[in-house]
Amino acid sequence: MYRFALALLLLTGCTAAMTPPVATEPYTVVLGIAQDGGYPQAGCVREDCLAAWRDPSKRQRVASLGIVDPRTNERWIIDATPDFPSQLHSLGGRVPAGILLTHAHIGHYLGLAHLGREVLGAKGVRVYAMPRMRELLERNGPWSQLVTLQNITLVPLAEGQEIALNDRIRVTPLRVPHRDELSETVAFIVRGPSRAILWLPDIDKWEKWETPLEDVLARVDVAYLDGTFFTADELPGRDLREIPHPLVTETLARLAGSPLLSRVRFIHLNQSNPLLREQRRGVAVARDGERQPL
Repeated sequence: MYRFALALLLLTGCTAAMTPPVATEPYTVVLGIAQDGGYPQAGCVREDCLAAWRDPSKRQRVASLGIVDPRTNERWIIDATPDFPSQLHSLGGRVPAGILLTHAHIGHYLGLAHLGREVLGAKGVRVYAMPRMRELLERNGPWSQLVTLQNITLVPLAEGQEIALNDRIRVTPLRVPHRDELSETVAFIVRGPSRAILWLPDIDKWEKWETPLEDVLARVDVAYLDGTFFTADELPGRDLREIPHPLVTETLARLAGSPLLSRVRFIHLNQSNPLLREQRRGVAVARDGERQPL
């Protein structure tokens, strides 16, 4: 009997030791890494696209970042993408405490439609937006209906002004130069008790930004950066001056030899970008589902 009891105690102790602790600290989770059209994009019949249509494991969701506080069970999403239903499911399926919008290109706010009466019929979801982005939502359907029916509550953002999501998580919008046909464009620094994360899916060129990239990288622990195109020859017949983004090769060259490069993980990859399908030495690409503690 003694031996049996001792064995049971040891077994119980080992089992308890093997049980991982419940996470209590806030963290971010990547919910997608592709450009606005996802991967594969509509109408793509290249062989790699056909392979992805056949095999869902080869597909990539549109770039988005989840923010989670396990202690309060609150969740936020940066950008409401066309993949919003899937991304919300990845966060546990509950309506988020809030949505932070970077700008008014299709991959970044179309998912708001799911908050309306046709789907969720949400109540007062806080949508954080810059002035022109708020004006777009207030004055144009179907987004204005979300405001009128109080599916969403618009929360103003201002350049460089930190706001609190809760007692432990704060975010700061940073204006960046981009094709601002319909709204401003911002990146976000997400700051928790211990670490800070930069989410910057869209910018025209680093040289156009009044703030040096290096200065911002020095303020964060991990930086998710615009990696839309790897090189300039990816889209034959298209003038990339009409859709400017910093090439991955340009970003790598700018940060070559700097320890700051180790903080960079590329997101927002267009379906033409080979980094969606192959690894390159010295190039870190974010993975859907990866977490970073805050």
